[in-house]
Amino acid sequence: MSHKNDFMINGKYKIIFGLSNEFSVCYNEKKPIANNYWQSANPVINKLPIFLTQLCLLIAVTRAFIIILRPLRQPRFLSELLAGILLGPSALGNIDWVANNLTPFEGSLFLETMSNLGVTFYMFLVGLEMDISPLRKIGKMALSVAIAGIMLPLLAGVGLHSMVLQHQRRVHAPEMGAYFWSIALSVTSFPDLARILSSLKLMYTDLGKTALTAAAVSDLSCWSLLVVAVCLINGEKELYVAIPVMVCMTMFLFTLRPFIHRIAKQISITNKEAPIPDKCIYFILSLVLLSSYITELCGAHSMFGAFMLGLMIPGGKLGTAIKDKVEEFVVGILLPPTFLIIGTRTNFVFIFADISVGLVILVILLASFAKIVSTFLVCLFFKCPMRDGLALGVLMNTKGVLALIVLNEGRNMKGFDQQTFTWVMSAILFMTIIIGPIVSYTHKSSRHLKPYRHRNLEKSKPDAPLRVLACVHSTKNLSGLISLMQISNATRKSPITVFGIHLVELTRASAMLIFHDKNKTVDVEDNTNTTREKAEAERIVNAFESFENDNHATAVQTLTAVSPYASMHEDVNNFALDKYANIILIPFHKRPDTAGGWTDEKLEHKLVNQNLLATSPCSIGLLVDRGLTSFPESQKGIRECRVAMIFIGEPDDREALAYAWRMAGTPHLILTLVRFVPGKDVSELIENVEEEDEAEIFTVMFEREKQKQLDDDYINEFRFKTMHDQSIAYIEEQVNGGDQIVSAINSAYNDFDLYVVGRGHGRASTLTAGLSNWSDSPELGPLGETLVSPDLESPASVLVVQQSAFLSTESYKYQ
Repeated sequence: MSHKNDFMINGKYKIIFGLSNEFSVCYNEKKPIANNYWQSANPVINKLPIFLTQLCLLIAVTRAFIIILRPLRQPRFLSELLAGILLGPSALGNIDWVANNLTPFEGSLFLETMSNLGVTFYMFLVGLEMDISPLRKIGKMALSVAIAGIMLPLLAGVGLHSMVLQHQRRVHAPEMGAYFWSIALSVTSFPDLARILSSLKLMYTDLGKTALTAAAVSDLSCWSLLVVAVCLINGEKELYVAIPVMVCMTMFLFTLRPFIHRIAKQISITNKEAPIPDKCIYFILSLVLLSSYITELCGAHSMFGAFMLGLMIPGGKLGTAIKDKVEEFVVGILLPPTFLIIGTRTNFVFIFADISVGLVILVILLASFAKIVSTFLVCLFFKCPMRDGLALGVLMNTKGVLALIVLNEGRNMKGFDQQTFTWVMSAILFMTIIIGPIVSYTHKSSRHLKPYRHRNLEKSKPDAPLRVLACVHSTKNLSGLISLMQISNATRKSPITVFGIHLVELTRASAMLIFHDKNKTVDVEDNTNTTREKAEAERIVNAFESFENDNHATAVQTLTAVSPYASMHEDVNNFALDKYANIILIPFHKRPDTAGGWTDEKLEHKLVNQNLLATSPCSIGLLVDRGLTSFPESQKGIRECRVAMIFIGEPDDREALAYAWRMAGTPHLILTLVRFVPGKDVSELIENVEEEDEAEIFTVMFEREKQKQLDDDYINEFRFKTMHDQSIAYIEEQVNGGDQIVSAINSAYNDFDLYVVGRGHGRASTLTAGLSNWSDSPELGPLGETLVSPDLESPASVLVVQQSAFLSTESYKYQ
């Protein structure tokens, strides 16, 4: 259909020049008859029902794709895009009834109008969500990734467009198409990337921070290039036509931005706890339309003015209130017409028309891998792991809605014909599909857990550097955890790196993560707008910073993770993997009361603890705080801190001993290792196994003998290396059951500030078998639960240690 006389009949339409850059559609339309000065029929009545039908059908098909693609870890963007393509000429649009009734040409103008309105408000939300303040301190790697991710795709876009022109031999503006090809390949969709990182639980990792920072730089640069390209095309290549747009942006920055900040400050002062008034939100939304209209007058698209306005609105209470008010409506109702427009302009039927299959595939692959290759090379230059380089390259290739806006704008300005538009859309589909599987393979599979085989405390030297991930839900958890870290013997030879994470329940639709910078400046309106939750977060940050200042051999990094309780453990686990943490410290979900019982039970916190114990990639310590206090060197002369390590055997106990061994070097700390061994009356516990499972009996016996040998070796090593240390005592006592352990603790070992025990996950021991019959908190283990029971005379704090779930699975697979 590339010749002048080509045409096709599609139902009631006669389409001329259907495949070329321009085509004509002929159809008859009955115009309403005028009655005096008024029309007898409303002209909108013919278009609005069509639009409503399209919108309802598009939303329904999108929801169906979301349900189908959710198990495959595909983003919502792919479902929306596939829904638009399904209703377009590539699939259902080829059916006469669908083309005549659901996607008629006469309804396209109204559909494009609603699409432009949706894009305008969507770009306002993008600017509102994007925080450019971290760009002031952007790292070398993130900046290099952003620059390389722009330059190479720009060159690739120009080269691919030139190659396509040589083979197509069609008449259109080559330089115009090169602009949009290059920008579409260079852009990284910041909001879509943030959603992908949030769903994969990678937003807070170094990989996620680098990707988001580089994406912000890439977006701002590409949007600047797009503004220049649109202005040049509208002004027929005259550079001076961009001056009104630049003047408009400057006026927004120096007049509108201070005005909005003054409004936000006034709202914060007069309404500290009250919600933002609706009239203020409606005023901001009116400014969106006004700024869009002004930029349209200046020769740029209306979305640029809305985007700039979103960037100018300060974060915090005002920005959150606006997003709560309009985000779901914009994304769910106003934006879907854009996907239908894209779908109607994509036609896979003619993707290979007059062009060899090899060339089309080559163009799609080169367009898809340009940004991946450039990012991967930068990561290799900075000596990053290959899996991080591959994952970062794929993540930086996230296109999303922003790329569709660029392509749609290029199509409107005739920079693409239908065939080349379909090629680029194929590349975007391919880029989007591979993101989830590749990143899941590199960062979510068990392959990258192998380095943790040698990161457990048992295999480390007692004076090796320690990396601790300390989790707190509120300020109530701070005292005990910080005291525990203070008695963990941080020295210049064996420093401690602490990553303090404040866990907050997600109350909005998208997870967010705030890294706290000690040197950052806080705006006045942020102080006056501080809510109770923010004030608590600041107290937690200040407590960790004070701990760092008081202990010169420690380094602290604090952050706040906002996530649903059901998946909060995934955030913690991924951060532990990213920072190579040796141990995760978590608080018990109950707190002791004055009567010796328990109060303030948080079942959601219990769920988080149980999930962490079942999935943690490193060792994990659960602290039951009963007033644990530390005794730093500055307070010499006060009583000593007494710690008892109760050892029964197997991996969790060895891991607990490893942590207690590290504490032993702390000044004014006395460590007592109490090992309970089976007495003569204890018979070996063999599980009921059928006679035909005789081989399994021998396997169980062999593994237990192996674990007993490992216990003896580790105890002997501990005794040999600490024999001259007067602050360490070793006691070995024979017992015949759990009741004798409880009696021994009550009578001889009841004068301690802290007990350190192993959880005994997966262990079947004769010494603790009777203790687990009445278990109410299985996350503490049988011995840990015994030590925190009200029946025990010593109300001391208890630290329950478990070796990583990854290692425990291998250690106990014989059971």
